Amino acid sequence: MDFEDDAYVLAARAHGESGAIVELLTSAHGRYVAHVAGGGSRRMRPFLQPGARVIVSYRARVAEQLGSASLEPVGEGPAALFDDPLALAGLAAAAAVAAGALPEREPHPGAFFAFEALTEVLALAEIWPAVYVRFEAGLLQELGFGLDLSKCAVTGSLDDLIYVSPRTGRAVSREAGAPYAERLLKLPPFLLSSQGGLGEGDIGAGLDLTAHFLDAFVFAVMNRPLPPARMWLVDRLKDAGRL
Repeated sequence: MDFEDDAYVLAARAHGESGAIVELLTSAHGRYVAHVAGGGSRRMRPFLQPGARVIVSYRARVAEQLGSASLEPVGEGPAALFDDPLALAGLAAAAAVAAGALPEREPHPGAFFAFEALTEVLALAEIWPAVYVRFEAGLLQELGFGLDLSKCAVTGSLDDLIYVSPRTGRAVSREAGAPYAERLLKLPPFLLSSQGGLGEGDIGAGLDLTAHFLDAFVFAVMNRPLPPARMWLVDRLKDAGRL
């Protein structure tokens, strides 16, 4: 199977004397793993960092085997964020979550475009954490576990939605959820509308929300925890006073 596609590097590890095994999130073909000759060289290393944008040319004699790939870098990639360790932590977390959650060789264009949307705002410090939460929510949607925030699951009301059921992923209104508030997840307003402003604690609530469903419906099923890079991102955001 041969193809050429836009892609983001999710992870890379050395293989042999000078090669690398690289995980890629492609636009039209989903997550692919390939051997990149020369990928372990000093010249190639900057282009194989998590979040690097590339054009991949993939080749495999049969679909089941590990294929080989050549990569053409696109743009600066993570190098543009070297002066912003918090944004780099966000990029690394997104790459790790995508690598762990997405099945191999299954097209998920929505995941690619959600990742792309995040990379485009990482230079905007006040915006990207909310877009990161939206990225994880979009990943859940792609995997069939999307949150239903359209109306209250109990009353059908469209207004005052401030909770999410941890069991169903459906929104719950303030009034309907009041008796069970301690058992419900908080719903930050920015997930209801692109115009929703950010209040104190909203990013933390959003990260708790998506972490719950990623853990329960995706990673726990594979008997794996959330990626360390994702947990490290939360710690970094806390240390920076962003939660």
